[in-house]
Amino acid sequence: MLSAFLSAFRTPDLRKKLLFTVGIIAIYRLGATVPSPGVSYGNVQKCLEAIEGSTGVLNLLDLFSGGALLQLSIFALGIMPYITASIILQLLTVVIPRLEQLRKEGQAGQAKITQYTRYLTLGLGILQASAFVALARSGQLFNNQCNEEIIPTGTGIPDWLTLSILVMTMTAGTGMVMWLGELITDRGVGNGMSVLIFTSIAARLPSEGWRIKESQGWWKFLLVIALVLVVITAVTFIEQAQRRIPVQYAKRMIGRRMYGGTSTYIPLKVNQAGVIPVIFGSSLLYLPQLALQFFDQNDPGKTQAWIQNNLVDPTSPIYIAVYFLLIIFFTYFYVSITFNPTEVADNMKKYGGFVPGIRPGKPTADYLDFILSRITLPGALYLAIISILPNFFFIWLDRQQYLNFPFGGTAVLIMVGVALETSKQIESQLMQRNYEGFLR
Repeated sequence: MLSAFLSAFRTPDLRKKLLFTVGIIAIYRLGATVPSPGVSYGNVQKCLEAIEGSTGVLNLLDLFSGGALLQLSIFALGIMPYITASIILQLLTVVIPRLEQLRKEGQAGQAKITQYTRYLTLGLGILQASAFVALARSGQLFNNQCNEEIIPTGTGIPDWLTLSILVMTMTAGTGMVMWLGELITDRGVGNGMSVLIFTSIAARLPSEGWRIKESQGWWKFLLVIALVLVVITAVTFIEQAQRRIPVQYAKRMIGRRMYGGTSTYIPLKVNQAGVIPVIFGSSLLYLPQLALQFFDQNDPGKTQAWIQNNLVDPTSPIYIAVYFLLIIFFTYFYVSITFNPTEVADNMKKYGGFVPGIRPGKPTADYLDFILSRITLPGALYLAIISILPNFFFIWLDRQQYLNFPFGGTAVLIMVGVALETSKQIESQLMQRNYEGFLR
């Protein structure tokens, strides 16, 4: 991979793309540190020191924003509204016939769906910005562990105007992050949104790793690094694993030309669902902690205590078991709505393709469904095991403050996936420019 990057820098047009991508990343990280108007930067830093990294329900969102969320910066929402909007549109495509028709129209239909995704992203940005500003005003953004005033009042400016400007700024920041991601996709290297998420997670690694070293010592820190390298190696191996189903296309005479007669394959990845089941499972497990906000904090009852001990504490066996089962369920659910064996079999039959030994049509669809159901099980188990690894890190390190632990689960899955995707894209572009063929 390093040789591919070195070769890319020697190629003028690829070097421009790489430098453009680095420049956009620098702008993104700058925006993640610039505080929004109306926010007391000094008080925010005092609150961050007071909670020592424990962010409760907002830990995953803060990880995806590279720490910008708790600082209420102009890019505080990060890329999460766009991810949520994309998932919603993808799920609605199965339910709403109009969206399914647009998806089948090719590039024009996809452009229309992208436009809907942008509008939905801005709408979700307004809702999320309003929610986070309300949490900051009430002190729940830092779990009521900080008495500093995050959004000062009595400055001579009406409170409604300050809050409105703050919400508009964070929503505009979401729109700009979305635009920066699309710029990377069009003029840079890799998928822009994925690259920005990768940057946000990578920005947290040094500080979180140093916190482990300071509290646990060098030997545990080095052991954690060794375990992380083993996990990354395993994730890299499984992310590239796939079942290739051979497809043969019959020869067809159209006019005076012969078409078909080629052999190819359908690649079914072991992890066909990607990181989406982990995000779904994490979101559902945040609901119990959100529900705790409606209970009386001064007089906790049995129900509140049970939820706190079993559905909020990441070291609880019940929490780990529920998280494990949710990821397996959502893996099967997401694969079932994103890969339609009947549609694939019909398209193969339309263009004269068939799986050797399997009749076209319904037998091919049944065969693909059989293969998919068998290959999804190891993929679901793999996602679930990788995702619960941080929970065992919490138990081993015996520190509740590592709820932002970035060395396992969702973070590793995203970072490895983005790194593999970006390196493959660079290698493919290098091959297009330096293909030697049979003659040298």
